[in-house]
Amino acid sequence: MPSKANDPKRKTWLETPAQTDFPIQNIPFGVFLTRDDIITIGTRIGDFAIDLGALHQLGYFEGIPLTDDIFLQDTLNDFIADGRKTWRAVRNRISHIFEESNPDLRDNAEHRDTVIFALDEVEMQLPVQVGDYTDFYSSKEHATNVGKLFRGKDSELMPNWMHMPVAYHGRSSSIIPSGIPVHRPQGQKLPNGATEPIFGPSRQLDFELEMAFITTDANELGQPIPADQAEEYIFGLVLFNDWSARDIQRWEYAPLGPFLGKNFASSVSPWIVTLDALEPFRTTSPKPDKELLPYLNYSGKKTFDIKLEVSIKPENKEETVVSKSNFKYLYWNMSQQLAHHTINGCPVNSGDMMGSGTISGPTPDAYGSMLELSWKGSKPVKLTEGGDRKYIEDKDTVIVRGHCEKSGAARIGFGEVSTKILPVFKHKKK
Repeated sequence: MPSKANDPKRKTWLETPAQTDFPIQNIPFGVFLTRDDIITIGTRIGDFAIDLGALHQLGYFEGIPLTDDIFLQDTLNDFIADGRKTWRAVRNRISHIFEESNPDLRDNAEHRDTVIFALDEVEMQLPVQVGDYTDFYSSKEHATNVGKLFRGKDSELMPNWMHMPVAYHGRSSSIIPSGIPVHRPQGQKLPNGATEPIFGPSRQLDFELEMAFITTDANELGQPIPADQAEEYIFGLVLFNDWSARDIQRWEYAPLGPFLGKNFASSVSPWIVTLDALEPFRTTSPKPDKELLPYLNYSGKKTFDIKLEVSIKPENKEETVVSKSNFKYLYWNMSQQLAHHTINGCPVNSGDMMGSGTISGPTPDAYGSMLELSWKGSKPVKLTEGGDRKYIEDKDTVIVRGHCEKSGAARIGFGEVSTKILPVFKHKKK
């Protein structure tokens, strides 16, 4: 373990639910608007949001070299740019402040009232200003399924897929935090059997179960990052739902790849969970099926056992869990992704977001998209309160959750990313 903060025996003086995603061993980082309309960087323990800007101003981070305004900002970018030594020191100090036996803040009612908020008193924001966003395609099961559905069994995987982490550059301007609704996209589509496209709303709106990692300033132009050093430049992980309009995507993607079918929205969970917090849950990646080029080789365990699930909740109805997958299923891990991303000298900056690509498991109940779960619409997914879904319908809410859990370690979770789908945007008549 990198620090005492991960000690499963550590307890906090804050009252926390037994099965919280955010015990004192987690200490994620996020940005929120307080009840006084002040935006601040914070953390979360149990069902409490903690104002790190106020905590810093009150002197609780004394001895850690931090600028006066490091937490008084509307993004985490500058804090992330300070590097792993700073992240670790701050996380350890927060753990110490809220430890059960520490009276410093616990017994100071005025300071507590300034620093601690109930979750319903804050409004979560996008945690980073995303300068660049890359989406990988790193699940072998997902890539194989998509190949079967669109190209047939004879060409399940493209020839390059087994040799490198395939990716495309997405649109950072449409990345949104949990709770922000998304309008159904519209665009060109080619109906089955047609030779000319039509225009209209997407009829095949889909979620993609993903995670994303956030980077710090990592390298200069021309400087690759070795796979075994990649984690030094990864701040943490969020849940990621990369919305897709399959019919729009299918018509446009050749020859240059995803565009309007993917860039209308991507939803993220608001709390970034650090790699330090995930340390107890390291596990091995799938063994490569082919010999890798040297720059993609690595040593040790470079992925994490993160249990993931997706639910669909129609308006005013009970939710249905439609998928249960795991981050560890990814064939290409984060270290390989970042090594490949920079092998040509591409610079990576603080706050860049790298999506994993859809995470599908080896069984049908672990598929990470409706495209796979309904097998291109041929096997509709049954809902708990009746009805079914081939794809996502208007007024459906899609909820992605994730957590780590094992004997001898505290449960570490990500909360959720929840997004409601609204009908196509219509301009109001003047």
